[in-house]
Amino acid sequence: MESIKYYSTNLKAGEVTFSEALLKGLAPDRGLYMPKTIPTLTADEIKSFSNKEYYQIAFEVFKKFLVGQIDDNELLALVKDAYNFKIPLEKGIDNKFFMRLDQGPTASFKDFAARMMGRLMNYYIQKENRKLLILTATSGDTGSAIANAFYGLDNIKVLVLFPDGEVTDRQRKQMTTLGENIQIISLNGKFDDCQALVKEAFSDPELDDLNLSSANSINIGRLIPQIVYYFYSFSRLRSGKDSDDVIFSVPSGNFGDMMGGVLAKHMRLPIKKFIISVNENDEFPAFLKTGFYNKIEPSKNCLSSAMNVVHPSNLARLVALYGGVMNEKGEISKAPDMEQMRNDIYSVSVTDQETNEMIHDAYDEYDLILEPHGSVGWKGLMDYCKEYNIHKDQLCISLETAHPAKFPNEIIKILKFDPKLPESLQGLEHKEEKFDTLENDYLKFKKYLTNNYR
Repeated sequence: MESIKYYSTNLKAGEVTFSEALLKGLAPDRGLYMPKTIPTLTADEIKSFSNKEYYQIAFEVFKKFLVGQIDDNELLALVKDAYNFKIPLEKGIDNKFFMRLDQGPTASFKDFAARMMGRLMNYYIQKENRKLLILTATSGDTGSAIANAFYGLDNIKVLVLFPDGEVTDRQRKQMTTLGENIQIISLNGKFDDCQALVKEAFSDPELDDLNLSSANSINIGRLIPQIVYYFYSFSRLRSGKDSDDVIFSVPSGNFGDMMGGVLAKHMRLPIKKFIISVNENDEFPAFLKTGFYNKIEPSKNCLSSAMNVVHPSNLARLVALYGGVMNEKGEISKAPDMEQMRNDIYSVSVTDQETNEMIHDAYDEYDLILEPHGSVGWKGLMDYCKEYNIHKDQLCISLETAHPAKFPNEIIKILKFDPKLPESLQGLEHKEEKFDTLENDYLKFKKYLTNNYR
């Protein structure tokens, strides 16, 4: 089978291999890399996943994208090493389930992508005897997942930017207490400001010698691992009938998690509908309804902080999959097939009040402990099922993206108890933090990079 090439969503950069896309992160024209062809799985292959462990399913999905890029035995060793934690599937009501992606080393769904991407990057740069500086922006869990996944690697340094005051204490301390090859910046701005500085640095030719790469969801190496848990959850919950299909509800901010699911659908996972649940930053539901895209600037500061995004970067990938072209600024030069997009996707905006009410109701009615992001996803699923009178036997899976213990203030206020800390969060309060602060100014950021990494 021929190797898959990767193109830029801005269509002004040359096609590259997976390893090149992985190590570049962002395309030279500021577009996001996408596979030129999306590989597919047969119905029999998908059925076989019911008898496979998570890492084995990951291997089958990855090798479809990495043909000719890595030896099968080496790939199998990497996925087995990356995925050594559980993925609980908790029942809510009827045939509606909750997929907990919060059992990894940083108690976030970002662990699934970060651990695999870190291993792949290390594999390729060791073969090429290279060094990398990873730049990434975080609105919450990405930073800690990336920092932990790359911590202690000799050939990779990591610099994470987070918006001051918009991540929880525990999220921040998971990044700022590591040290060694991990450096953290608190930016006086929003998440989108952090992301804009990172993108500007990538496109600055004067910084080429720093060997910059990205590790958030603008990197294709983050996206492909997020395909796997859609196949995994379906394999565990399907009834076994040939007519099986599934509805997924995905709480969404920068839309990377959602794109993993959409790619899974294109690989022929029988997904009936996506519910894309956002907080009060509702530019996507408005776009889906009207066909006109308008960013919300500045973003609204909601309880589900990781979803406080002015413009979801991965929206350009979604637009590309539906035949359109959107640049990094959110400007659409070619409209996507909105009718098909609406057929596949339902999107809803959830207020902070509704988020809190769903946390209370989910615990009271189903004994589910949700954090704000998972609550937004569950609320979106409930709204969709009610509006469209979905049969109670329809398989529905909602994603929980972070451990409730990362949001103790909200849980204590609503449920009157502090969630039990997972092992990965224990002892953080006693560790010493170290991070720098910076104004939202590109020239100052550029000076910081040259002073510290050149």
